Amino acid sequence: MCLKTRLSGSPLSFDRDTIAEIFAELALTAAVAVMRVYHTDSHARTKPDKSPVCDADEYAEAIILEGLAAQLPQLPVLAEEAAAHGHKPPCGASFILVDPVDGTREFLSHNGEFTINIGLIIGSAPCAGVVYAPAMNRLWMAGEKAYSCTISPGMALPPLNERTQIHVRPPPAGGWTALASRSHADPETDAFLAALPVSERRAAGSSLKFCFIAEGEADVYPRFGNTMEWDTAAGDAVLRAAGGVVLDPAGAPLRYGKAKEQFKNGPFIAWGDPAAATASQGSGGAPFSAFIKSGL
Repeated sequence: MCLKTRLSGSPLSFDRDTIAEIFAELALTAAVAVMRVYHTDSHARTKPDKSPVCDADEYAEAIILEGLAAQLPQLPVLAEEAAAHGHKPPCGASFILVDPVDGTREFLSHNGEFTINIGLIIGSAPCAGVVYAPAMNRLWMAGEKAYSCTISPGMALPPLNERTQIHVRPPPAGGWTALASRSHADPETDAFLAALPVSERRAAGSSLKFCFIAEGEADVYPRFGNTMEWDTAAGDAVLRAAGGVVLDPAGAPLRYGKAKEQFKNGPFIAWGDPAAATASQGSGGAPFSAFIKSGL
């Protein structure tokens, strides 16, 4: 079912939409194995970093890595489970990040809020990405623009005219909708959101939070807890292509390729409307950094 495209040349010359389609087809293929495990015994166990892993993570990653090696062989790939076993290839300026099952806790609890994430990084920024939620039959993808579609695992990616282009919204005057991690609540998030004109707060798992903001269903998602680059790259790509932004405590776009930090992210805020980030400070709000641990 996967695209037979094999791209050659410099990553800077690649068509971002073509890469997004390659990622989407691979995610749809890997999802068949993921959902097979979802409905059986997943053989869950704990990794050295105390995070959960199961058969679905490993089966999906193997399928995705095989497809990427065949279609984008010139790009190094940093994948979560391979990295857990010590395989972290030199990435350089252009590379791919893979999280085969983002939200393994949600997967194991069978609430459906887990995703398959594949993202392309060029020059420290996410330039193309796919987030697929197979239990929800929902796929979000981004190259030059961001799109979503409803599709079941193993199906062929629909043509462009059958996908829905998505875009962030301006924050509603009647109050913002905020998203927060379902599995990683913390007091910093509570304090940060209390300083904003939030009228509704929702919990969601995995990279779905980026995608809900990208399609105009929510306005802000703060994350103070630990994440890795493969957790965020694909969703960040979708949100940026839809007109949003993900900012670090200094107010700069979240950077990727942080090898010296073992590819760990610091705190960040995902905003739908970039102007809202500026407005929240201009109206007298405390800076993002004021809510991080010691500054709380």
